[in-house]
Amino acid sequence: MNPSIRTPSYGDLASGERHRVLRNTYALLALSLIPTVAGAWVGLATGFNTLFAGRLWLSLLVFFGGAFAFLWAIERNKHSGLGVALLLAFTFFMGLMLSRLVGAVLGLKNGGDLVMMAFGGTAIIFAAMATLGTVIRRDLSGLGKFLFVGALVVIIGGIAAAFLQVPALTLTILVLCLGIFSAYMLYDINRIVTGGETNYVSATLALYLDIFNVFQSLLSLLGIFGGERE
Repeated sequence: MNPSIRTPSYGDLASGERHRVLRNTYALLALSLIPTVAGAWVGLATGFNTLFAGRLWLSLLVFFGGAFAFLWAIERNKHSGLGVALLLAFTFFMGLMLSRLVGAVLGLKNGGDLVMMAFGGTAIIFAAMATLGTVIRRDLSGLGKFLFVGALVVIIGGIAAAFLQVPALTLTILVLCLGIFSAYMLYDINRIVTGGETNYVSATLALYLDIFNVFQSLLSLLGIFGGERE
């Protein structure tokens, strides 16, 4: 037997599978940004972003109802091509819902610059967390419970801030959201690298939600502190 020929071990195969999931996740994540941008553009072009003006309850109902319906359907079909199609449809829906914030920021004198700054800032945060998540081989699954509790606090606090209109509470929630979902990027990428997540559709969905929340938090903060009114 030729000693130079080595039979692949289980570890080699497992490592190859993890890299395949990570590669497919990044590819689908990049693709998912296209319907998001398209959804935001459609929302602005059709006036969808103004549809829920003064109708906070309806806006929350449509957003959470639509989002959870998509999340349930994607998880149910994550092992088939339908799961990918549903994921892309979900990102279009999220772009539509994002159009209200984007429209408000674009209404500022320097709105276009702020949107690009938020996009660039989100890209930098993602690149940093992706690098850390790939380099750190330690299992970070223990962070999951703390991050989940933090996400619940952000959701509940965000709903309260929307109704109470207290600036200090809004700023606190935005900063918390930025920090928690930045950490979630690290956590979700680490799960792929360590083999905790083996389905690229689920992995893409998790990272997409992280990026979406970081972007909207950054954009909101930039609009508050850096927006130039006419």
